[in-house]
Amino acid sequence: MNPLTTSAFDLPDHLSPKADPTLIADDEQHFAAIAESLEQTIAELSDLLDAELKAPGGIGRQAMDRDMEIHRLTGRLRALRRFGLDLCLGRIVSADNPEPVYIGRLGLTDSAGRRLLLDWRSPAAEPFFAATHANPMGLASRRRYRWTRGRISDYWDEVFTADGLDGHAALDDQSAFIASLGSNRSTRMRDVLATIQADQDAIIRAGSRGALVVDGGPGTGKTVVALHRSAYLLYSDPRLDHRRGGVLFVGPHQPYLAYVADVLPSLGEEGVRTCTLRDLVAEGAGAAIETDPNVALLKSSANMVKAIETAVRFYEEPPTEGMTVTTYWSDVWLSADEWAVAFEAPEPGTPHNEARDQIWEELLTILMDKHDGDVPPDLFRRSLLHNRELIRTLNRAWPLLEAADLVGDLWSVPAYLRMCAPWLSPDDVRKLQREDAQAWTVSDLPLLDAARHRLGDPEASLRKRRHNASVAAQRERMARVIDDLLEADDDGEGAVTMLRGQDLQESLVDETALPGANSEPLAGPFAHIVVDEAQELTDAEWQMLLLRCPSRSFTIVGDRAQARHGFTESWQERLQRIGLDRINVASLSINYRTPEEVMAEAELVIRAALPNANVPTSIRSSDVPVVHGSVSDLDSILDTWLVAHADGIACVIGDPTFRATPRVRSLTPELSKGLEFDLVVLVDPEAFGNGIEGAVDRYVAMTRATQQLVILTSS
Repeated sequence: MNPLTTSAFDLPDHLSPKADPTLIADDEQHFAAIAESLEQTIAELSDLLDAELKAPGGIGRQAMDRDMEIHRLTGRLRALRRFGLDLCLGRIVSADNPEPVYIGRLGLTDSAGRRLLLDWRSPAAEPFFAATHANPMGLASRRRYRWTRGRISDYWDEVFTADGLDGHAALDDQSAFIASLGSNRSTRMRDVLATIQADQDAIIRAGSRGALVVDGGPGTGKTVVALHRSAYLLYSDPRLDHRRGGVLFVGPHQPYLAYVADVLPSLGEEGVRTCTLRDLVAEGAGAAIETDPNVALLKSSANMVKAIETAVRFYEEPPTEGMTVTTYWSDVWLSADEWAVAFEAPEPGTPHNEARDQIWEELLTILMDKHDGDVPPDLFRRSLLHNRELIRTLNRAWPLLEAADLVGDLWSVPAYLRMCAPWLSPDDVRKLQREDAQAWTVSDLPLLDAARHRLGDPEASLRKRRHNASVAAQRERMARVIDDLLEADDDGEGAVTMLRGQDLQESLVDETALPGANSEPLAGPFAHIVVDEAQELTDAEWQMLLLRCPSRSFTIVGDRAQARHGFTESWQERLQRIGLDRINVASLSINYRTPEEVMAEAELVIRAALPNANVPTSIRSSDVPVVHGSVSDLDSILDTWLVAHADGIACVIGDPTFRATPRVRSLTPELSKGLEFDLVVLVDPEAFGNGIEGAVDRYVAMTRATQQLVILTSS
């Protein structure tokens, strides 16, 4: 479509009054300017990207800056090419200035510097989302667009002053928004940026210091807030940019991450890392669920994570007796006190395996200082590297350790576990022992993570030595090249003689291209972490996130009534207990997703188990009652629905034998959390379990429905 010759509006016949030129002519003119600017901007960015790609790679910081610029240009181009005119969300008109301001997913200016689109995250765009009739924030009117396949299929106006009535179509402030809530879902979360509500926007734009809890029931838009807040904070808070760690987004499971995968790129933000808790640990992908709930409970405490420190300290005890170190030139006495001095050499916070090199260096220094004789230091040090008794003694006192071996020993050596966790009863110790010590479960992951952070990589020392050797070899080669160039320089003056400078010689060595430690993208530290469905995290799992966020800057999203194992504390009590402070709680109480008919039955289910559950209020009706029937009706119900609905997606929850199809998912109640479907069919919900866990699973499953809920039973 060429927007200069084709209208941006494609309104259906029943909305023909909105197609009146007096209502949309200004928009048409503005969209033409946007189209022209887009074409020009894309061409300019493409040229810049081509130039960067063809430019020399550089070394060190120069190479890193080039890579970051290529990433920035690529992301900007991808966003502009993806959306076209539908970058525009809507427009606002202030009470004291009749010139409309158009709000976009990204900012856009024309060649003359005129602002065509204001980035939705900028402070000036806030009234577009936050203005209400009670607090119009200086607006006279607001217009929101609904885009379908690159053209406007509907728009609606709101006015906040009497003067704002001029030039608008029939006004019905909420009709289009309410209608959009019941529109068909797909396998990806739909785009809702243009319809962010004032209560959600206030939370999205809140500051990043401390921990902000977003508390709300099903359908209140918690996930929407979490995702948009991630993009907003990266745009507005320079303390959170990628050079300072960036933002990590943690979701409850992989189906959830797949469902929301498109949201952040649609906001022009591709720098947020997303993961589940399983992804933080190498063993997470294959970890099973703990079969014994008592064992899971024992492993879930923060105290068990702290036991890892004691477990490592067991392997950090200096020898209690001195020894004679034999060299080619003399015998040197190394006392127990000198061993203790060497063991105190590592800097605080140095991982166990990396600290071993610092201890070794301190031992060499002590032995060199005590050696009598004129022996070159390098030669003396090399001889000690071949002293088997010295190295064997160091290995016994401070061995290199693997996290899996350390944690596995806790589950296979009762005496070791009792020493590391003395608060455990003999029965607890017995319960935690297992035949296959490394048959990892989800409950083991926080302990493995803590052990890996405390120990470090046992291969790091070897990689570091290889890296240093490569740097030394490259510097030696560079020095020979420089000597040859200087020797060939006839007059010994000019640019060639600058190569004598040590700083320049150092800069010619590209250490980033040499062998080194492999970075772990999820190891952190991160400047800010967003956690969705946070009510499910155990104390031990929280420690995994605290390790990765020294600033303690969090957005914590959850609903205590959806905690499968109960949540009897307040958010403040819960988070203070695991180590957070500066805690603020923001509540969402309006259910935008679930129809009244469904919510009425879901509320009875959760209140039976949790009388004080914070159940949100639904604001719309689907006029479709909840259907109860027999499991034998499942196939016919789905077939009828698929014939009647050309679009949309359904989900069967609770029947592991049901085979999913492209438009009908099959999930457990737990894996449905955070998702939404047009039709939800619950199969034997009473079989989900008893007590809090069963009630929460039923409540969560029921509230996934955006249009219709069907409950089937076997009897």
